[in-house]
Amino acid sequence: MLFIFINFYTNKYTFFFFSGLNRGDSVSNTETEVSVNDGSEVTLRCSYSTSNNYVYLFWYRKYPNQAMQYILDRGARSKSGSDSTAEFAKKRFSSTADQDFTELSISALTLQDSAIYHCALLSTL
Repeated sequence: MLFIFINFYTNKYTFFFFSGLNRGDSVSNTETEVSVNDGSEVTLRCSYSTSNNYVYLFWYRKYPNQAMQYILDRGARSKSGSDSTAEFAKKRFSSTADQDFTELSISALTLQDSAIYHCALLSTL
């Protein structure tokens, strides 16, 4: 998961990323903290490991005291080309997925992007 902290005095965003495990597969961050300015773009990256070739990679965000919000998902390996994006995310959020990582890019950052970001892996048959 990734936590974005916004300093209201400098309009800078600080991204904190925490990794997790799912069903024996692993997902981990490549950075622990990233700082960017208001209005700029950031790219978040998750590495993953699984022996399965049927892989879906998901991005979610969570605001305090609210349910997790789906952003998008991307197919990888044998599922490449299979993707979906939430309506709110279509203009400023984009993602790539490769054999062992996924990236989420957010453009034109605003205060509303301050949230905890989660990367998830689903491997299927």
